[in-house]
Amino acid sequence: MIERLQISNLRNLTQVDLQSAACNVIIGANGSGKTSLLEAIFLLSRGKSFRHHQPKRYIQHHQNTVTVHAKLNDSSTLAIQKQVDATTLLRLNQTTVYNQSILTEQLPTLLIDPSTMDMLEQGSASRRQLLDWLVFHMKQGFHPQWVAYQRLLKQRNSLLKKTHHLTQVQIAELKSWDKGLSNHAALIHHYRERIFMEWQPYFAESIARLLPAYAEQLSLSYSAGYDTNVALDVQLNERLEQDLQLGYTRIGNHRADIHVHWRSNASAESTNSDSKSATGDSNNASQIDTIKLPVLKEQAANVLSRGEKKLLITALRLSQLPLLLHAEQSADVASELQNARATPVVLLDDITAELDNRAIEILLSTLAKLPCQVFMSSLTADIVPLVKELWPNPKMFHVKQGQVSSTQ
Repeated sequence: MIERLQISNLRNLTQVDLQSAACNVIIGANGSGKTSLLEAIFLLSRGKSFRHHQPKRYIQHHQNTVTVHAKLNDSSTLAIQKQVDATTLLRLNQTTVYNQSILTEQLPTLLIDPSTMDMLEQGSASRRQLLDWLVFHMKQGFHPQWVAYQRLLKQRNSLLKKTHHLTQVQIAELKSWDKGLSNHAALIHHYRERIFMEWQPYFAESIARLLPAYAEQLSLSYSAGYDTNVALDVQLNERLEQDLQLGYTRIGNHRADIHVHWRSNASAESTNSDSKSATGDSNNASQIDTIKLPVLKEQAANVLSRGEKKLLITALRLSQLPLLLHAEQSADVASELQNARATPVVLLDDITAELDNRAIEILLSTLAKLPCQVFMSSLTADIVPLVKELWPNPKMFHVKQGQVSSTQ
């Protein structure tokens, strides 16, 4: 859990130094800098912003670097410095480290913000990242496999873009890469599939709270991005000509996806008066029978309203925390946790603008029962009474034109 957060030159936040609690409420007008506070925590954890990937877009004007430093409750310290040219310096306990994943392990962050509310309609990347966040924190072997796969995929796509006709040397090189991709893909799929199966019951519980009317109709499915019954290198070889023409690799782990399905009811009531009349049983002509109808299954995004989709996406993200935190109860999973003591940090950006009062109450009451730290931003102080009911000693901050002050 973050005890102290220091920020330098992030957008309009010139210098920020604050002491945080288990729950932190950041209140301010649009453009005041409240979202930038959450952005700083995300940057420290993930090595990138959730608003813009280019550092020059979030480094303060006329400045060359942005720095975020945090002291955790176990006295460890994390720091990241980004330069305009994207050069990055990472430090853990005053020692330079060279992989962002090291800081990510120490500071797992879960973001719920307005931009994520379109996840169902966007491409597969955001939904795939949703699963990979869980897998990264629960399966120690996942990240090295993922990094190796991405490196080979980049090499393969670079070659595919260069030419439509490969030489014998290039074909041999491609086959070697494909074999490597296939080996990594099998392990990545194994990790993803296992965590996905463990995630489903938590998702069902979350849906039962947020969308109880659809608890029996909403379900998750995972697609690997390729036919897992056949080795990936075999499939890549079969599709090589098409990949050459398109200039990229069309199948593999990088095309995996999470789908949310909506199923219709499997039965319906129907008045069977015609059959009763035909048998002369006029007294029972209006009897209501239940007949079986085909189950209709389609993407939930095509059926639910805008408000319902917001609740569904909130359920997706909210259901991840109990799984991550309760994983320690399983001996075989606990042995693979990268950092069992790391406290997840939940970032809620302007949730009052996206969710109704009932959904907000369910979301916050659920978070208050979990061993996680919360930073939430809001345009007004309307949410403060509920927060004070749920957390014993929350901290309140007001942001105005980049200046942060405690309202305690």
